[in-house]
Amino acid sequence: MRARLVVVFLVPLVALLLGLGAAAAWGAARGIQQEFYATQIGDLGSFVTTARQGLLSGSATVFEGEARRYQEVYGIEVALYDAAGTVWASSGDAPRATSPEHVDEVRLALSGRRAEAPVSGSPWALADSALVEPVVDDGDVIGAVLLAADVEAPRRAIFRQTMVLVVVVVAAIGLGVALVFLLARWVLSPVRRLDRAMVAIERGEMDARVAVDTGPPELRRMTRVFNDMAEQIERTMARQREFALNASHELRNPLNALLLRVEHLATGLGREWDDDVEETREEGRRMTRILETLLGLARNGRADSTFSAVDLSVLAARRADAWRDVAAERGISFEHTGDERVMSVTDRMIVESALDAVIDNAVKYSPPGGTVEIGVRRDGTVCILTVRDRGPGLPSDDAALATHRFWRSTDTAEIPGTGLGLSIAVDLLASIDGELTVDTPEGGGLAVSLVVRDGAAA
Repeated sequence: MRARLVVVFLVPLVALLLGLGAAAAWGAARGIQQEFYATQIGDLGSFVTTARQGLLSGSATVFEGEARRYQEVYGIEVALYDAAGTVWASSGDAPRATSPEHVDEVRLALSGRRAEAPVSGSPWALADSALVEPVVDDGDVIGAVLLAADVEAPRRAIFRQTMVLVVVVVAAIGLGVALVFLLARWVLSPVRRLDRAMVAIERGEMDARVAVDTGPPELRRMTRVFNDMAEQIERTMARQREFALNASHELRNPLNALLLRVEHLATGLGREWDDDVEETREEGRRMTRILETLLGLARNGRADSTFSAVDLSVLAARRADAWRDVAAERGISFEHTGDERVMSVTDRMIVESALDAVIDNAVKYSPPGGTVEIGVRRDGTVCILTVRDRGPGLPSDDAALATHRFWRSTDTAEIPGTGLGLSIAVDLLASIDGELTVDTPEGGGLAVSLVVRDGAAA
């Protein structure tokens, strides 16, 4: 954005300054050129008067004296031709007076043509020139005066003037560039502060705010709107944390009481109930871990993942056993496929919670008497847990929508549910750099895969 803003301001400014500089340089060069030629024409007229007197009197002394002094001062050669086109007097050797191009100009002057300033397309295109003026007496041309000037002096003057203008234009462009960058910085400083504040909020610093005392009025208004929005989000997040904190705290006491009652009831049961009691204890401990994580999330604004070596095959088998009684109510059974041992370094609780959400979804939509397949395999550096049901499945276009919050297929709207199960699993896996995919395999049903990334294998 800064680059675009600088270009928008800088390009027209540079173009304007270059245009003004070029116009000023053109005008200055043209002025020097015209002044040079005008001075020559004026001096030529003075020499014509002296030349007429010399030609009529037959004496070249006065003319030659003035011509020599003129050449000494200005470095311009002067020559006087008689009516026959022969050099009658000069400021010295006058080598240019005999050059072919000057001889042609003298012939034209002897025919009555008056001197005119040379015309050039460019004021910088100065060439060595000669001005020739006829000497007339009573309407008759009796001679011609030639001024052969070296244009090195006006060239230097034009060069100096052009260089001065170039320096001025470059300095003006440099000043304009500095002003444009300062302007861009002033305009974009609130935008940069907004960007830093949004990054801070993304990192969880919900108290990040932006000062509204600098920048254009339009951006100040946007800053105030952003601060109001951030405050609203902070209040909403605070209420959510308070709710989660209160809910998790209030659930701990009933859960502890339930576990104590289980322990009390277990003392009156026979040893054949030991496995069921242990499974109940494990589920209670798992719920305790979930509540502790929820408490940490509510207090700190984030949950710290605890990574450890986990056998995903064993984890999947235990979660299937935990759901076995619920599935048995509808005659649904579980079938295990894949590798017998798949080790991964991951967060056990997150994988368990995500797998529970997927198994719940599979059991819910499986037909009575159906089978839910749970497969675990390793594919390179990732581990994949796949839960396949034999339910109605989804069209391929709807499979991508199944992980959206509150989305439900119109074909299964009569089945109780909220449409949150798979979306929760997606969020859980994303917290450990995993992902969830939904496929529609041949033979019907739905195949949901949990991809757990891991850099180590056992």
